[in-house]
Amino acid sequence: MASRDENNPYGDAQDLLQDSQQLEDSVEVVDQIEAGSTVLDNESVADGGYESDSATSASTSVSSSIWDFSFENGRRYHKFREGRYNFPNDDVEQEREDMKHAMVKLLCQKLHFAPIGDNPHEILDVGTGTGIWAIEMGDAYPSANVLGVDLSPIQPQWVPPNVRFMVDDVESEWLHPLNHFDYIHSRHTIMAIKDWDQLLMTSYEHLKPGGWLELQEIYHFPMSSNNTLEEDHPVAQYWKYVDEGLESLGVDFRFSDEGRIAALMRQCGYINVTERVFHIPIGTWPKNKTLKSVGLYWKKILLDGIQAIALGPMTRGLHWGREEVETFLVSVRKGYHDNSLLLYMPLVCVYGQKPGGQ
Repeated sequence: MASRDENNPYGDAQDLLQDSQQLEDSVEVVDQIEAGSTVLDNESVADGGYESDSATSASTSVSSSIWDFSFENGRRYHKFREGRYNFPNDDVEQEREDMKHAMVKLLCQKLHFAPIGDNPHEILDVGTGTGIWAIEMGDAYPSANVLGVDLSPIQPQWVPPNVRFMVDDVESEWLHPLNHFDYIHSRHTIMAIKDWDQLLMTSYEHLKPGGWLELQEIYHFPMSSNNTLEEDHPVAQYWKYVDEGLESLGVDFRFSDEGRIAALMRQCGYINVTERVFHIPIGTWPKNKTLKSVGLYWKKILLDGIQAIALGPMTRGLHWGREEVETFLVSVRKGYHDNSLLLYMPLVCVYGQKPGGQ
């Protein structure tokens, strides 16, 4: 099912960026004490059929603990399960995440590829971030209950009536019963998940027979269309250091390499596994107008996030000092502006089905 306004991807992407700047990161929490998570439930209907969250049943102690963000090297990080995710969640990073969503939609022309039908009932978004994908899915599928799960309560207050958010760790025990979801989606979580085997199995168990799992992940190690990127180039070194830092923190940053996700899904029992790979240019070097726009987005996203991406892995994982990181980033910023390298990164989209069903 394609997203709205597919015939005008450029306007659609621009609208997404404008909408993302209007998203407010103010939500209230409803306690799920026994499970160690926090559910953000919608209780009061507001204008336009959208709803806001109510604090009438919120636990004061849990609420305050969820909002106790951690600050490090001048950036804000999540406090719940502190250290599970090594990247900021502040306003600057949220704007960048919404821009990533716009870029992927412009490139893929769809919110998803899995053939979930016209009337799915239960949809889960793993690592929902700002919640923008979940919100658009709620609009696109009014038949579905859409749940977004993340470590940070940064989702907007105004959401469609069939969308809600939960603060939880998806690598912990899930609250929902087995055979519950029609569709489970995850995107841009490659830098966060430590045990993909377990997550894929947990997803499998909680899918209904015939349900679908879809992962969309970028392989962040730049490639050169004319084979001119050297190993000692600052951009190549940058991602090498990020990879090494994440590895020391227990994250396999290379799991998004072509074929790996699909192979593990088949190993876990999924059928009809399909992999689609898109190339995301870095910069405006492609001749194709859509790819040129995608490349402009992606280059800005990478430059805007150059510090956010580096600080956690390189200070926590490699034990660099902040000044050492900032000094190194000067050369990386210059490196991104070299269009002659024809750089790109693969976007690997994989979806598979749980056997059974009609």
